[in-house]
Amino acid sequence: MRILLLSHSFNSLTQRIYVELVEHGHEVTVEFDINDAVTIQATDLYRPDLIIAPFLKRAIPDTVWKKYLCLVVHPGPPGDGGPASLDWAILENASEWGVTVLQATDVLDGGPVWAYRRFPMRRATKSSLYRNEVSEAAVSAMLEAVDHLMRNHIQPPSLLQLGNITPHWRGPVRQTDRAINWNVDDTDTVLRKIAAADGTPGVRDLICGRDVYLHNASRADVETTGFVAGELMAYADHSIVLATLDGAVWIGQLKPAGISGAIKLPATRVLAGRIENAVRLPEPEEITYQEDGLVGYLRFPFLNGAMGTGACRRLLRAFQAATTRPTRVIVLLGGPDFWSNGLDLNEIEAASSAADQSWDNINAIDDLSETIIRTTSHVVVSALCGNAGAGGVFLARAADEVWARRGVILNPHYKDMGNLFGSELWTYLLPKHAGDACAHTITQSRLPMGVDEAKRLALVSSIFDVERAQFEAEVARSANLLAIDPLLDHRLKDKVDQRINDEASKPLKAYREEELSRMRRNFYGFDPSYHIARYNFVHKVPKSRTPLTIAHHRNQKFGNKATIKGAAE
Repeated sequence: MRILLLSHSFNSLTQRIYVELVEHGHEVTVEFDINDAVTIQATDLYRPDLIIAPFLKRAIPDTVWKKYLCLVVHPGPPGDGGPASLDWAILENASEWGVTVLQATDVLDGGPVWAYRRFPMRRATKSSLYRNEVSEAAVSAMLEAVDHLMRNHIQPPSLLQLGNITPHWRGPVRQTDRAINWNVDDTDTVLRKIAAADGTPGVRDLICGRDVYLHNASRADVETTGFVAGELMAYADHSIVLATLDGAVWIGQLKPAGISGAIKLPATRVLAGRIENAVRLPEPEEITYQEDGLVGYLRFPFLNGAMGTGACRRLLRAFQAATTRPTRVIVLLGGPDFWSNGLDLNEIEAASSAADQSWDNINAIDDLSETIIRTTSHVVVSALCGNAGAGGVFLARAADEVWARRGVILNPHYKDMGNLFGSELWTYLLPKHAGDACAHTITQSRLPMGVDEAKRLALVSSIFDVERAQFEAEVARSANLLAIDPLLDHRLKDKVDQRINDEASKPLKAYREEELSRMRRNFYGFDPSYHIARYNFVHKVPKSRTPLTIAHHRNQKFGNKATIKGAAE
């Protein structure tokens, strides 16, 4: 079918649905719902068989839903309605939640139900739930609805199992609903309130006399005797500790309130000059190493997958230490939500010199990528439970093997960040693993890809078709089998020989210098595109139009992704 995705932005769920529909053979295009006129124009241009709305912030124009079948993906169970469904579910400590695919009508979130899924709620942030449970449920329900329509059933299915559902509409969550009452709320309640505001908008509070939004909270195991709930207890390199009624919480990031253009930054940076008299504690460890027999596992769940200069250097030291252990395989697990998204753009944006910070960051991540490539003592595996983007994809490909969970989305391109050239030694890695033609497709398409396409393009070695909760166990099983493979010694010897041959043909240093010469122009040159794109990304400046790379109906030059993919094959 010809399917138009109508969305507020190309967010993680919209990307996932885009990828799934293309893999199922549909012709898919995207339009950002900027205003009624733009949306109506897009439908007139494309004349879709179906419109799917994965992420909207306003009602679909009645002239559109009356003319075309429009299916809305709502992140709540049947009967639920409103713009903050998942926020309320977390705040109210719901044990179960769901996703509903419903038809757009004159009743907002009240049209006929075409499909739905339910799932148990996990103790997690809103963005983590949205990226995992909501995404999986949405894709499953959406595909069911599309399949029903494909079988020429133009009416919604009779979902008798719904029973008598009473519609329940709830408005947006206000800051008064999220506000922490430090004298009443226990630690679980504090964490739940911050989790429900994760990403946007945060929980507003007054900390050390500064009006801020709280982000990135976790339980702190510290002695709290003598402290009043809400009081600053201690600080670390980046995070602060606040006392609660029955314990304490770490707060990793703050955003100054009431300041135009403010962004989320490490808590200690926002409160500089106000906390130095408090006790200093070690920063909660982000990077952890664990061994199981002949396999070593490195976890690095960096917030939002951002790997700043310091994070890259810490991970490099941890990886180098892992290579000295008497193991045979090293598995790079990343984090459960993101493996890596490359450069820390917030850190760069907040630096006194964005160009210098960018240069330091790209060199730090290059150091890590080069060290992984040069490792011949172990087989190195990148195991992706969560998504990866930009330099994070190519950092993963620096390993000997890349294992990915089904459902992971990769964005292996830099061009949307102001035509950034990129590094991480991709000019060596992609031709080596994928060949020149596929390397060109990977870096030039500017489109998200699922693991099936990533495997066809040799970005991924193996796909693990398991649930998120079973991924690490399946990785451990496969890694242990790899470690005891009788041919492993031959494989390691082949790694040594290939590294010698590749170095003789063209040293890694040459690839790196060529890439960095292009990056230097991006950072320091006359063209400000990278700096403008980074600013817009960090400050969440909405796009004034849909990029032509996904709005295929507006630019036939790009065609459908299936055409691009077919050319690569």
